[in-house]
Amino acid sequence: MNIVIMGPQGSGKSTQAELLAKKLNTVHISTGDIYRSIANQNSDLGRKIKEYIEKGELIDDETTFTVVDKHLAEIKSGFVVEGFPRTIGQAEREIVPVDKVIYLRLDDNEATKRLLSRGRTDDTPELIAQRLKLYYLDTVPVLNYYRQQGKLLEIDGSKTIPEVHNLILQSLGI
Repeated sequence: MNIVIMGPQGSGKSTQAELLAKKLNTVHISTGDIYRSIANQNSDLGRKIKEYIEKGELIDDETTFTVVDKHLAEIKSGFVVEGFPRTIGQAEREIVPVDKVIYLRLDDNEATKRLLSRGRTDDTPELIAQRLKLYYLDTVPVLNYYRQQGKLLEIDGSKTIPEVHNLILQSLGI
């Protein structure tokens, strides 16, 4: 099964993707982790991605395809991915079919509070506000895209980690 986990920054996508991948005995792909790793490399791609991260901007579609396609092409037996797709262009260019999309709903105040508490250098109030603005502009339409396909499962992301995990499993019928 190929599952996408979406939601605003701080909604618990990474945590839930990791738990779900473990439960399903499948691969967890975190584009955020991949991008941060590449950004630390002294390469043209690393410098380009680092610049996007430092500005709090979404990585452009072309660069995203370059990075994500490589990872998805290596997977043979399903995955749980978070951080992709983030734009309609990315969703429409589905190189691997998506079975279900889990949307972790979370309000901006709670998202900001969670992000500030994790202490990453790119989690400043200004960059968080910028990323949330981009999320609503670029990613929310992707939710509607999957909703129209009947693939979207909406989960209250404000609950505890175990509660959210159980809600996800119930919505998937697991």
